[in-house]
Amino acid sequence: MVKEKYGKEIEVKFYEESLCELLFRVRDFVHIGHKLLTHPLSGSIKPNETKFKSVLISKEKSSEKTDLESIQIIENSIGLVKNFPAYEIPNEHFDHLRQIDLILISGAIR
Repeated sequence: MVKEKYGKEIEVKFYEESLCELLFRVRDFVHIGHKLLTHPLSGSIKPNETKFKSVLISKEKSSEKTDLESIQIIENSIGLVKNFPAYEIPNEHFDHLRQIDLILISGAIR
């Protein structure tokens, strides 16, 4: 839903992978100089209870130094996600979870 709504305004990349895999991907972007613009675990849904998570990062890489706050946040987020037990989410909840993700990220995009 995020790509459908904002894909023409901002660059949106969509990955079909687990939340942990996504966080590792975001961490890789942070390590090459991008900065987190939203917290990767925003919202009140437990990380193992959603299939959809949007994270905003800076478009440009910093040429000066890696953002230490972004590194700390992404590393802590990965640690938290790893500690949650696996949970199978019924397909009938997917649309609702997509809407929640869109609502959460829309506030940050505005």
